[in-house]
Amino acid sequence: FTVGILAENQTAFPGVVSELMCVSVILGIRNISMDMSNPNAWATAMNNLGMAPMSMTGQPLLSDFDQGLGMMTGIGPMNPMMPGLGMVPPPPLPLDLPIVKEIIHCKSCTLFPPNPNLPFPAMRERPPGCKTVFVGGLPENANEALIVEVFGQLGEIIAIRKSKKNFCHIRFVEEFTVDRALFLSGYRMRLGSSTDKKDTGRLHVDFAQARDDLYEWECRQRLYAREERHRRRMEEDRFRPPSPPPIVHYSDHECSQLGDKIKDEAAFAEAVNVLLTWVERGEVNRRNANNFYSMIQSSNSHIRQLMSQKATHEKELEMAKDKFKTALSGILAQFEQIVSVFHAASKQKAWDHFSKAQRKNLDMWRKQAEEIRNMQNEELMGIRREEEMEMSDDDMEDTHDPDDSGPVAQVEALKEENDSLRCQLDAYRNEVELLKQEQGKNQEHTPPHHSEEDTIRQQQLTFLQQALQGMQKQLLKMREEKKQREAELEKSVEDKQQLESQVQKLNYMLIWYSSLIDSCIDVSVCSSSGIISTFLHVHPFGASIEYIFSYLQQLDTKINTGQVGALLGRLPCTFRQELTGVGASLEKRWKFCGFEGIKTK
Repeated sequence: FTVGILAENQTAFPGVVSELMCVSVILGIRNISMDMSNPNAWATAMNNLGMAPMSMTGQPLLSDFDQGLGMMTGIGPMNPMMPGLGMVPPPPLPLDLPIVKEIIHCKSCTLFPPNPNLPFPAMRERPPGCKTVFVGGLPENANEALIVEVFGQLGEIIAIRKSKKNFCHIRFVEEFTVDRALFLSGYRMRLGSSTDKKDTGRLHVDFAQARDDLYEWECRQRLYAREERHRRRMEEDRFRPPSPPPIVHYSDHECSQLGDKIKDEAAFAEAVNVLLTWVERGEVNRRNANNFYSMIQSSNSHIRQLMSQKATHEKELEMAKDKFKTALSGILAQFEQIVSVFHAASKQKAWDHFSKAQRKNLDMWRKQAEEIRNMQNEELMGIRREEEMEMSDDDMEDTHDPDDSGPVAQVEALKEENDSLRCQLDAYRNEVELLKQEQGKNQEHTPPHHSEEDTIRQQQLTFLQQALQGMQKQLLKMREEKKQREAELEKSVEDKQQLESQVQKLNYMLIWYSSLIDSCIDVSVCSSSGIISTFLHVHPFGASIEYIFSYLQQLDTKINTGQVGALLGRLPCTFRQELTGVGASLEKRWKFCGFEGIKTK
């Protein structure tokens, strides 16, 4: 038969067209050879294949045949009787060209193509390894020989199972034959020239699921999996590192050779491994104990060599460090000279003579040189700090009494802590002065009815300032006491703990006063916090926020529960919330904790 290409079939069955083209050539040659009286059919078939129409003897049927009119352009004339024509698949065809199904003439029947405008019939999903097709719509008078005549031309058939209800199952040898059989779906079959209803039928070819096909497919998959595992195993074996050589068994001869290898510095590692294996195997006995003792003694003597090698390497490392520091110092000196050149060029005496672009480049180069110089300086300082730390560690190791260095370090830590406290006091003092200045400005611009409130705020600021001054005096006094007790701290641990507790008290007091300073902007907040502190101090077990709110509401009717909770949350160093009770009696209570940090340990 003759096969063209239909776009929808090409999309539904990719890769099938090349197989069907081969079938078209074989069947077309066989069918048309039966009826040579009609050369037009042969010419149409060859034209669809892109070949010059030629007769069975090789003579051209059309003298004016144009090669560009065929479906496959660029193919020269071919002789259809050329050996192997049906065995070589044609080249791939374009997807946008249509397929034209034509009438297929067989010996016992005729197949008429379906209407090309009808949609392609629905098909089931292709089972894995499918070699069996379902053929429905057979004529009632069709027999097995007719089925073999039609479908046997597509490929070798293994078995046919025909039913009495006008359908059958055909199992092929190859899977690609199923794609060829699907091309006949939709054709109308007519037996001979009979018009009887029992001699006609419309074929429906679809995939069929057979257990034999599935079993063969699973066998092939297992075979592929075995081959893949074997290939991976071969790859792993090829890239696996070789196994270490086996350890020889103990003998007197091997023992004497091993003793010589242990004394050799090059073969020491391998020899010690053999000695370890022998000892772990239990080769030591009363007879050869002296031999093992001598080998162990030789291993111990190798320690001196290792220590000497370590000392040599450390000396080389120190020399390299010194050399690196010397070179780095020279580099930094050159950087300083370059930066000095840039600074000299930036002075007005020389700067005015440069153009704008030159000044821009000089400025950029100067910044880059300064950045690089600073980075190198930091690196050199880091190296020096590391050396100082190493030297201090060595000094600490050399001292016989490690407790003597403890109080000195503690005194240094206390010095740093006192300095930080002093900075905090200065900051708070500056903040108080700023608040006073703001209050003075506000008094100039505020109406007279706010004078009482400003007076109260000024009194509070004065109180805080006096408190800070007192703390500063205490801090100065503590510094004097610290200087007097520096010698005593080396011997007395108790004095050191007292001084730490006093510093901790100052920290808590500073935090408490700082929280008061933060909240001193609002007079109502200060008065409320003082009242709540007094109220909670009277109730040592705490009180709920509703209880506190009911007490404050008697003094200030405008306050609400949310303001009370926000005020308590703003002063975490003064008020703390705790949970009391169990189960249904669980209750949140606020307690006054302003004096807890002042308690001595």
